[in-house]
Amino acid sequence: MDLGEGLRKAIARLTNATIIDAKTIREFNKELQKTLLGADVEVQLVFALTSKIEEKALRSKPPKGVSQRDYITNIVYEELTTLMGKAYVPELRSKRILLAGLYGSGKTTTAAKLAKFYQDRGLSAGLICCDVSRPAAYQQLETLAKQANVSFFGIEGEKNAAKIAKEGLKALKDKKVIICDTSGRSALDHELVGELIDVNKAFSPDEKMLVVSADMGQVAGRQAREFGKAIGITGVILTKSDGSAKGGGALSAASAANANVLFLGTGEKLVDLRPFDPAKYVENLLGVPDIEALTETVKKAVEESGMKQEDVEVEELNFDTFYTQLKAMGKMGPLKNLFGMVGAVDVPKDMVEHGEERLKRFHSIISSMTKEERKNERLLHDPNRILRIAKGSGTSEREVREMLSEFNKMKKLFNTFKNDRSFKKRFSGMIK
Repeated sequence: MDLGEGLRKAIARLTNATIIDAKTIREFNKELQKTLLGADVEVQLVFALTSKIEEKALRSKPPKGVSQRDYITNIVYEELTTLMGKAYVPELRSKRILLAGLYGSGKTTTAAKLAKFYQDRGLSAGLICCDVSRPAAYQQLETLAKQANVSFFGIEGEKNAAKIAKEGLKALKDKKVIICDTSGRSALDHELVGELIDVNKAFSPDEKMLVVSADMGQVAGRQAREFGKAIGITGVILTKSDGSAKGGGALSAASAANANVLFLGTGEKLVDLRPFDPAKYVENLLGVPDIEALTETVKKAVEESGMKQEDVEVEELNFDTFYTQLKAMGKMGPLKNLFGMVGAVDVPKDMVEHGEERLKRFHSIISSMTKEERKNERLLHDPNRILRIAKGSGTSEREVREMLSEFNKMKKLFNTFKNDRSFKKRFSGMIK
């Protein structure tokens, strides 16, 4: 059970209780403690949180017009939000950012995501590879820099990380945001500490961010303290936050380093990085829809796929227009993330995986159609065409026919909505 699922079940028991008294609240707190400790949130933080919830719930009364059930649920929400720290609003100014972290934390990918984040907001960005210990670190960061369309500097084969940092500052002096990626280890050792201190002096960063994987667990807090002693951490970037049961350990790391979580890595793509907002983070854990995030995801997907507004506003559904929509969906990331944005966080994993497999199969089948077949699905009543498409897409004739059947159902539904003026009016109002 992940952190979000545990929180949702605990709160559901509280809100479904017939009577909410001191006993009910204490039982809820025990359930909450169990969930948070299971997600590797540090013990001190857990007991401080539940103590505040119990004190507020038992010693204060709901405002007029608010039920006790809603009042206590709101107390839980507010205290969870406080536990997560403060919202981060990145300053769009010239800066140097030093990234630190252990092996497997996603540090190098995060460096590229961060550079793209600032460059997309009008600040030219550059990356310096000071990871001199991991094989192929230079090549990986160079490739990611090209994908992010940002500048890159490194000295392949050089083992003096501080020297690379100094040379990198000269080479990228015209860039507004310079990000330095450092070496990681499987554990924090004296060699890494010494190297970090030297790079920190040579690079003279404005911000020092610790990259922590959400699946790191309890060790995250200890590592944060050690990195903090070595160079002084100013913030934490939480990666792999889209699917871990142990995310509490990474959140505890921020507390251990006396720093806030600054960014969340929410997926594998370079655009999957967003400033941390504790209220939205808690809402996501509790299954509250995030329409703003969904709208932004759709907008980026449309831009990346090269679609125009008229491509999105489909007047006629055929395989050609359907294929265009599938391409845009492919840019929106995993289905699990999309379900989370609309509040459907408890969709079974096997159902999500099955849905993704079907979308990939649909994509392959339509790719094997001719232009005429995409425009006019009636041509596909011909068994010879179905056989050719099946062979071309690596699927079976049965799978092609199943897709045709499902597509026809979608088309009927589409035409029903298209011709229903009252529905269109309601839908338009909802979107606004």
